[in-house]
Amino acid sequence: MALLLVIVFIVVPIAELYVLLQVGQAIGVLPTIALLIGASVAGSWLMRSQGRATWVRFHHVLGEGRVPGREVIDGVLIIFGGALLVTPGFLTDVLGLVLLLPPTRALVRGVLVRRFGARLAESARSGAQLRFGRVFGTGGARPRPNPYGDDTVDGTATEVRERRGELP
Repeated sequence: MALLLVIVFIVVPIAELYVLLQVGQAIGVLPTIALLIGASVAGSWLMRSQGRATWVRFHHVLGEGRVPGREVIDGVLIIFGGALLVTPGFLTDVLGLVLLLPPTRALVRGVLVRRFGARLAESARSGAQLRFGRVFGTGGARPRPNPYGDDTVDGTATEVRERRGELP
């Protein structure tokens, strides 16, 4: 983890400065600044359009009753890609474009799912067991077997009076 922080906060900014200086020497200061501003504007526009498309897909998948896992991952990658494109620097712009363009984003998503998918699934499963265990009073322990059979539910019912014209 410490190595990752060193890379993010020390190595990447130094590399960005080096590339900025090299591009500035090659094409001049004003064209370099214009490129950086253009990349930020294009990144904002691309993030907005891709984010909107992902949001529409997210609602479509929810409407079909499926889990929107792909859409959630895409949304996170789009946010990171947009943030990288708005950050001044050419290296971060390239990485931001990779995360914002659908074909390359699909490749990154596939790598992330292969790398972290099993860990995320296990974490969700164990967390759900703990939460549902507490909700149903088992405290995370295994529930007692039902003496009346598998299709019998033990519970309490409360009759609720219907209110018309009243806000809840």
